Amino acid sequence: RMEQMGMKQKDLVEMVGFKSRVSEIMNNKRKLTLDMIRKLSANLHIPTEVLIQEY
Repeated sequence: RMEQMGMKQKDLVEMVGFKSRVSEIMNNKRKLTLDMIRKLSANLHIPTEVLIQEY
């Protein structure tokens, strides 16, 4: 979805928190919190069902 919207990891900092946290999430080292899921869903128009799936 990020690619479709022309976004980079740094663009997620506003929704997720710190740059290091974005990196951890992208590398599957940290799971999304409920608050992160809500923000990502609202801003990236991704259904919450997709964001809560195991990965």
